Amino acid sequence: MCAHLGKTRNTDGVNIMRNIYVNEYSWQGIENLSIEMVERKGTGHPDYIADGIAEAVSRALCKYYINTYGTILHHNVDKVLVVGGQSNPKFGGGEIIHPIRIIVSGRATSFVKTKEGLEFVPVGTIVLRAVNNWIRSSFRYLDPQEHAIVDYKIGQGSADLVGIFELGLKKVPLANDTSFGVSYAPLSKLENLVLTTERLLNAPQMKSRLPALGEDVKVMGLRVGRKVVLTVAVAMVSRWIRDKDEYISIKEETRNIVLDNAVKIAPEYDIEVQINVADKPEQDILYLTVTGTSAEHGDDGATGRGNRVNGLITPMRPMSLEATAGKNPVSHVGKIFNVVANMLANRIYKEVSGVREVYVGILSQIGKPINEPLAVDIKIVPEKPPITLNMVNEAKAIANDMLDKIAKISEEIIEGKVMLF
Repeated sequence: MCAHLGKTRNTDGVNIMRNIYVNEYSWQGIENLSIEMVERKGTGHPDYIADGIAEAVSRALCKYYINTYGTILHHNVDKVLVVGGQSNPKFGGGEIIHPIRIIVSGRATSFVKTKEGLEFVPVGTIVLRAVNNWIRSSFRYLDPQEHAIVDYKIGQGSADLVGIFELGLKKVPLANDTSFGVSYAPLSKLENLVLTTERLLNAPQMKSRLPALGEDVKVMGLRVGRKVVLTVAVAMVSRWIRDKDEYISIKEETRNIVLDNAVKIAPEYDIEVQINVADKPEQDILYLTVTGTSAEHGDDGATGRGNRVNGLITPMRPMSLEATAGKNPVSHVGKIFNVVANMLANRIYKEVSGVREVYVGILSQIGKPINEPLAVDIKIVPEKPPITLNMVNEAKAIANDMLDKIAKISEEIIEGKVMLF
């Protein structure tokens, strides 16, 4: 069964005919796969750092544009590179030998034509302040002044994209790219385990309990049948560890904490937790850092190489390669449609009775209103096939409602209320 052409009205009372397709998706379901793999890169991972900085710069630009000009001007700063430094961690201390280099690249409106002439936007100052503030708020021991060198290579947006963006400011913004966003709901048990584990280890309460745990936490989950292995890498902060024995003790305590939490979430699984498996204590090879991130010692990062919009890397599920971080939240469909797809999938799963899993894809065309995508593809895995007409109509209604309110979603992104990576 398929539904097509969902009708709604725009803000001017004009009918909009949207291409909304709702189909039954016949497959066994994620929990029935014999093997499942899931990954999450946490706050201090170099790829997460690149995403976090890109988004922090975008939000700072948005706030400046809104406060100064009353609207968000064209920008995309989704090309951030983190170049690893060099450190010398030691039990009870250590030092940074060469700082981390952070390069923010992209496009931004750097001057605005007004009645009085050209007004220049202090893009460089905005970038540097945003990067420093993000690092300070995300790390306890990484000092942006002492441990990092920040540079930026930001040019004016190309004339055609800027023009398209400005044409849509008065009404519904126009898509500045032909792209798609994809997502799904709900998370599988393994996906939830991986996401929850990283959040647990990076929670403020955990840092108070075990201050030696750095922010660079990476969790890889593998499920084979009912057997689950969580491989966790945690950068240990050397100043809080006296010797090798204490390191091993903290590592074991961390393993027990993760295992206890995992068993509560998924008691039906046989769960094994391994922490910092590359350690070789007999050779004095341990995951020690000065600042809590592997970026201090040669590990590099780049925007878009980390988590997708639901906070995970899921090779067993549909994924977009678009980086959500750093793209403008008004007209860049590579950002907006991934967010909308995730929200739409979760709403359909929660609000439509009888849905086991749902997958959503949204495709744009450059220059077309963002609330009129070329296609909205909704695939429903029903608990009891076949899919019903009521399920189709409810899913279509939710899709229309979300696209009608897409401007509100952009506001929530700017305010930091939406998960992006």
